[in-house]
This record gives sequence, C-alpha cells and structure tokens, in this order.
Amino acid sequence: MRHTSIGRTGAVLTGVVTLTASAVTGVVMASAAAAAPAPGAYTLVNDASDLVGWATQGGGTTGGGGTSPTTVTSSSALTSALSASGSGVIRVSGTISCSGMLKVGSNKTIIGNSGAVISGCGLNISKASNVIVRNLTFRNWNDDAINVQYSTRVWIDHNSFSNGYDGAVDVKRASDYVTISWNRVSSHDKTMLLGHDDGNGSEDRGHLRVTYHHNWFDGTNQRHPRVRFGNPVHVYNNFYGNIGSYGVASTQEAGVLVEGNYFENTDDPFHRGEGDSGPGNLVARNNCFVNSGSGQAGGSVASIPYSYTLDTPCNVKSIVTAGAGAGRISV
Repeated sequence: MRHTSIGRTGAVLTGVVTLTASAVTGVVMASAAAAAPAPGAYTLVNDASDLVGWATQGGGTTGGGGTSPTTVTSSSALTSALSASGSGVIRVSGTISCSGMLKVGSNKTIIGNSGAVISGCGLNISKASNVIVRNLTFRNWNDDAINVQYSTRVWIDHNSFSNGYDGAVDVKRASDYVTISWNRVSSHDKTMLLGHDDGNGSEDRGHLRVTYHHNWFDGTNQRHPRVRFGNPVHVYNNFYGNIGSYGVASTQEAGVLVEGNYFENTDDPFHRGEGDSGPGNLVARNNCFVNSGSGQAGGSVASIPYSYTLDTPCNVKSIVTAGAGAGRISV
C-alpha cells in the first residue's frame, strides 16, 4: 500500500526496515493513506500533475506548457530549438549524435519520442528556469549528460543514462527547486553530484534543494547523490542495486533525508563526509536493506515543505524497476 507523508504538519516516519531471507522487520509507516497511480502511468507530455518534490516550489515547474511541439531529428535542429526565445516543447526523434554541451533556455520541455537517444553530448541548463527533461536515453556523453547550474525549477524525469564520461545529472552553482525522478542509471561511475566545490558556500548556502525519488541506480559506483550545502535534500523511494563504492554522501554543511529507499548488495548505502569534504548531516529512516550495510547517519535536517507519497520501502525494488527509465511513459 502507499502512504502520504506531509512535511512539517503531517505524519513522521521513524525506524529502519531490514529484510532477511525469511522476514521483514521494523516497519513503521505513516498513518495517512492515499491512492496513487501505477508506476509510469503518465499520458500527457506537459501534465505536471505527476511532479513531486522541490520542483513544485518557487512557483512550480511547467516547462513549455501548452506550446505546440517542435520535432527535431538532428543536432543542429535540437541546438536551435533549445536556445530559441520564449516557451517551447521540443520532441526528440531518433538518435541525435553530437558532442559537448547543448545550452538549454528557460521555459522548455525536452521530451523524447519512443526510442529517442542523445549520444555523445549533454544538455547544459545554465542560467535558466522552468525546464523539463523527460523520456530520453543519454549514452556516451563526453562531459555531463545533464548539467544544471545557476538555474531554478527543473524537473528531470524518466530518462536513462549509461556509459558517460562525467556526471549523469549534476546540479550546482546556486541552483534550486529541482526534482530528479524515475530515472535509470547503469554502466556508469559518477552518477549525481549536488554542489561542485567545498569553497562555493557563498553561492550555494540556502540553495541546492533537490528531491531524488524513484530512481534506479543499477550497478553504478558513486554519487547517488554526493551532496554539499543543500538542506534539506530529499532522497526517497530509490532503488540501489549492486552499488560499487557508496550510495549517498552528505558533506560540507548539507542536510540530507534518506528515507524509504531499497538497498540491495550495497555495502555502504550512505555516509557522512567524502574525500576531503567534511561530514554533513544525514537522517535515515524507514529504509530497506538486503545484503547491505546499515549506513552512517547523524545530525539533523530541515523539514520537508511539500507533500509526497511514500511507498512501502521493501516494495520499492519492484515498483522502481517496473517504472524507471526512458520508454516507461506514454508521449
């Protein structure tokens, strides 16, 4: 069943879920039940009713809204559509091969038609606001697949990422109000960085508020996410399978809430501090561990200001693997 947890005024979840070969123990659930659609049951390109998390704040995120779509099939057409003034809905069709980073302007929805692939390059959402990226497969990018910097109100949803050079989805430089949901990352090392440098606190404090939910980290290595300064950062209902180095790291004044996630074959699900970065705060509750470590938590995290639906932690693997990644929504 599903349960609704309401930030400051609603139910509070506590405890840890531990799964063994014979039993599930220690489940503590919120008390307010709510109906919810099946995973991936989305039908409208610009329907923001599926949006949950930080990207609902600060005025919300609608991308190109009801603008008539433009379909692109080449890197030159995609580059032109991304940088055009005004609102835009950009449909990517087929495989677009490119290099470097393509600049994305404000008020854009970039959505892949069935089977759409961006190969060799990435999207640079820089000094922009109100951007949606959905249903795309990114492969073999030579910088980042998606870079978000100096930008607000961004929703990155139902994409697939594999075999890239640097970050799959990196958020940095005072960006804010971002939701990263229902994505699948595989065959990759540095997955999702939040905050690029320990010395950037003057820009980043009070910003870098991001929600990560229902993502599938499939045999990836690290940064799921690695967090600096953002507080609260919300990591919930993600599936971590066969993680190489670590799951979540809270560092450098960050505050991260890690709840309702499913960790399988992951020795280090979450910890405080990473590399030369000092420990941030991390609150962990109601997670499910299968052949995994127990994680390291400590400190306190600011309250979550929005409503969200929390799936039962030990059901998260089946829910996420059924719904995450490109090709799981109707466009």
